[in-house]
Amino acid sequence: MKLPEFKNKKLFDQVFIHRSYLNETKDMLESNERLEFLGDSILSLVVSAHIFDKYKTSKEGQLTSIRSVLTNTETLYEISKELGLGELLKLSRGEEAGGGRSNKTILANTLEALIGGIYLDQGIDAAKKFIEENIISRTEKIIEAQGLKDPKSSLQEKIQETHRESPVYKVIKEEGPDHDKSYTIGVYIDEKLLAEGVGKSKQEAEKSAARNALQKMLK
Repeated sequence: MKLPEFKNKKLFDQVFIHRSYLNETKDMLESNERLEFLGDSILSLVVSAHIFDKYKTSKEGQLTSIRSVLTNTETLYEISKELGLGELLKLSRGEEAGGGRSNKTILANTLEALIGGIYLDQGIDAAKKFIEENIISRTEKIIEAQGLKDPKSSLQEKIQETHRESPVYKVIKEEGPDHDKSYTIGVYIDEKLLAEGVGKSKQEAEKSAARNALQKMLK
């Protein structure tokens, strides 16, 4: 997988500037947060339009589920890893020491910033092409692997085949400022941790944890 070439080198560099890096440089730089905001909106629009056209008989709830699995933190993180985005990040020494280059939320956010950067540098058609080649192309594979059903419901059904108790979700870690929170949530049965999940909201993190627990059970 290859990154697109930018006409504006300064804009390309901004894609990879994490907010923590600004505390350790005297250069007048801007973090990638605004690009992330823009890229998130473009990604949602392009994916929504695609699945609206492709799945003509699907209801709104099903379309929302498909969009969710294509644009959630876990999916974007995996694509970011394949693109090698972590190697290009500019982080503070503290963030670096804390494993920032492999942090799921940071890498997912950076992919969204890259999409925003492509749009500003080359226009909507280039951004759409990038999304189609790197994200939409995985639609069938992701749907097959994760299913359209809510992973929390699937996990509940799976666990209740052998247990009376329902899975319990607990917040393990909460990071970031109020406008850009990241949650790590664990799913437990009988006080035993089954899996963890990460997301920009508690609901997304819970679904991620349930999905990861299901994948473990299928191994």
